[in-house]
Amino acid sequence: MNEVLKQLFWISFAVIVYTYVGYSLAIALVARFRPRSRHRSPWNTVSARTPVSILLAVHNGAGVLASKIDHLLALDPELIREVIIVSDGSTDGTAEILEQTSLHSPGSDRLRAIVLPEHGGKAVALNRGMAEAQGEILLFLDIRPHIDSAAITALLSNFADAKVGCVGGELLLSTNGHGATALAVSGLYWKYEQWIRNCEAAWDSPVGVYGGFYAIRRMLATPIPPGTILDDMFQPLNVIRQGYRSVLDRTAFVTDRWPATTAGEFQRKVRTLAGNFQLVADSPWLLTPENRVLFQLVSHKLLRLVVPYFFLILLLTSAILGASSVAFASFAAVQILFWIFAALALKLEIPGLGRIAGPASALLVLNIAAVVGLYTFLFTSGPLWKIWSPTAIPSDTQMPLYPESKKA
Repeated sequence: MNEVLKQLFWISFAVIVYTYVGYSLAIALVARFRPRSRHRSPWNTVSARTPVSILLAVHNGAGVLASKIDHLLALDPELIREVIIVSDGSTDGTAEILEQTSLHSPGSDRLRAIVLPEHGGKAVALNRGMAEAQGEILLFLDIRPHIDSAAITALLSNFADAKVGCVGGELLLSTNGHGATALAVSGLYWKYEQWIRNCEAAWDSPVGVYGGFYAIRRMLATPIPPGTILDDMFQPLNVIRQGYRSVLDRTAFVTDRWPATTAGEFQRKVRTLAGNFQLVADSPWLLTPENRVLFQLVSHKLLRLVVPYFFLILLLTSAILGASSVAFASFAAVQILFWIFAALALKLEIPGLGRIAGPASALLVLNIAAVVGLYTFLFTSGPLWKIWSPTAIPSDTQMPLYPESKKA
C-alpha cells in the first residue's frame, strides 16, 4: 500500500513541478537555442493594397462608446479601411449612439454600425462583423483597452512574413487600487504568463493571444461556434491548423485593466478556465496530432486545469505516509501551513503581509478557479458566456466589456 501511495506522491509532485516550472524552463531553452525567425517590414512597404478592418463587439457600452469611436476614426485612413462595431443586443443606448455617430461624425464613412436586436454573445457578434468585413487584415479590439496607432503599425508589420497568420500585442496591465491577491495575478503571474507566451511564439506559436488586441488574415478567419468564450484561442489555433504561425509583437503595446478585487479576479478566471474546457470539448481536433502545438497546449493550458487535483493527492499521500515517515509528515505540515497562510491572507488585511502572501493567495485562487471552472462548464444551464457579471471599475477607466478576451 505504501508503495502505491509513494508512486502517487511522486507522480503528483512531478506534474506540479513540470506545470509551473519544468515547462516554462523547457520552452525558454527551446526559444533560446532553436528560435524561428520571421520577417517584419514597416507597414508602408508591405502592400498598399492590404487594407485593415477593425472589428469591435460591444454589449451595453454607451458610457465609453462615443470616445472610443472618435479614437478609432482618428486613426490613419490609409491604415484603417473600415471600423465595424457590432452592438450585441445592447439595451443602454449603444445602438442609438452608433446610429447617430455613423451619420454625423468626421470620418463616419469608414464606420459600419451593426445592431443585433438579441444578446447572442461575443462570438455571434464577431461572426457578423467578419461576414461584413472587406479588409485583408482583421484587427480585433475590445472597448476598454487603450491602443495607439504606433501599436497598430507594429502589429501589422509582422504580416510582411507570408507564413504569419495571426499577431497579438503586448499587454500592459494597470494595477492601481488592486488588492494584494489581484495585484499578484495582474503583476507577477501575468509577467510569468507573458514570458511563456513569448517563448512559445519565438519557437513557433503561442496557444492564445490577448483578445483585446490581435489581428489575423481574413482568408484564415474561421467562423466562431456560437457561445464560444475564448475567441482569442479559437482563432489563433485555427490559423495554426491551416499551416500558418501565430506570433506576438512585444513592441505593440496595449494597456488594459483587470478586476481590482480578489472576487472579481476569481470570477474572471472561472469564466476563462471554463472556456478552456469548452474549447477542447467543441474542437476535439486540438487533442490530435493535427494540432501542431499540442505539446504547448497540454503543457501550458490543460495541465493547469487538472493540477489542483494533484495538489490534493500530494497532500493526502504525504499525510498518510507521514504516519511512518518524519520526512513525509514534515512535508505534509509545510503544505498545510502554506495553504492556511494563503487562505488567511485573503481575509486578513495585515500591513506588509499582503505583498508577501499575495503570490500564495493567487496560487490558491487560480487553482480553486480551475475546479469551479470545470463545475461551471459541466453544470451551467444555457449558454456558457452568460456566466460573466462585469466587475465594477473606477470611473477613470473604461468599462469591463467582454473581459473574456483576457486569458491567463
